[in-house]
Amino acid sequence: MKSFVTALAVLLFTATRAFAAGDTPVGVWKTIDDKTGQPRSLVRIVDAGGKLEGTIEKLLNRQPDDDPDGLCRACKGELKDKPVLGMKIMKGFVRDGDAWVDGEILDPKNGKVYSCKLKLADGGKKLDVRGFIGLSIIGRTQTWVREE
Repeated sequence: MKSFVTALAVLLFTATRAFAAGDTPVGVWKTIDDKTGQPRSLVRIVDAGGKLEGTIEKLLNRQPDDDPDGLCRACKGELKDKPVLGMKIMKGFVRDGDAWVDGEILDPKNGKVYSCKLKLADGGKKLDVRGFIGLSIIGRTQTWVREE
């Protein structure tokens, strides 16, 4: 009987963790360029003390206009000429209902930092990433796909 209770507890814990994974952006995401429709990178989103942040883990589908050395030439400040691979491009997101708001996202292509909000879609399999300046209606959305 004791082993049955232990097995049941493990099963419930595992099922709860699997369900929770679809309830948060924490995990690895394939970024999809909203202009070309091509995958561009893998970004790992983590919870860092109650705020979400994201780091580029892998670059995909290099384009002819990408920096040949993989550096962020357009970035400013401490990120100028630093490798895009391993770069933290997202920070500051806090949960607000079914969205994560008050964050910032860096576009390594142009070096600009945008206000950003995140919202899960398709049962947690997709993430709508909305970057904007000022008002959210003035911006663009990319839909990222969760990596298993």
